[in-house]
Amino acid sequence: MSARPFNVLFLCTGNSARSIMAEAILNKLGAGKFRAYSAGSQPKGRVNPHTIQLLQSLGCDTSGFRSKSWSEFAKPGAPALDFVFTVCDNAAGEVCPLWPGQPMTAHWGIPDPAEAKGSAAEVGLAFKEAYRMLFQRIAVFTALPIRSLDQLSLQKQLEEIGRMQRATGRVTEPS
Repeated sequence: MSARPFNVLFLCTGNSARSIMAEAILNKLGAGKFRAYSAGSQPKGRVNPHTIQLLQSLGCDTSGFRSKSWSEFAKPGAPALDFVFTVCDNAAGEVCPLWPGQPMTAHWGIPDPAEAKGSAAEVGLAFKEAYRMLFQRIAVFTALPIRSLDQLSLQKQLEEIGRMQRATGRVTEPS
């Protein structure tokens, strides 16, 4: 992999909540080292308003976010992808396009906050929880010594990040 920033695509089915949050988080945490994108297999056509509200409350510029198809990233002229992460269960089981350059892939499933029911506070909490879990995983990812790891070790690390319990990074003692 070259010295240019790593291009990372986050995939979800609707590209309206989790993948958008992941794009925002990585572009903030990995500025200069990573360039994040997001897309969906069946994009909703708009970003979930709760996603926009949460990101704005955290100081993110949301003007450039839009719900888009993953096919945009499989076309000639699309950014060369280094990593593709699915952040929802549906996208993990779908047949993805063939990505030029064979990027490394991993599944980092997060519960869908857009499916949350209840009061405005309960729905807001579901979005905050999804953001927190994504933030934890992405923080671990950005700390990896990517350029010094061999492909097999790096793939193992990416898969381990996806298995983080509740994405807290806490280690519990076996009982």
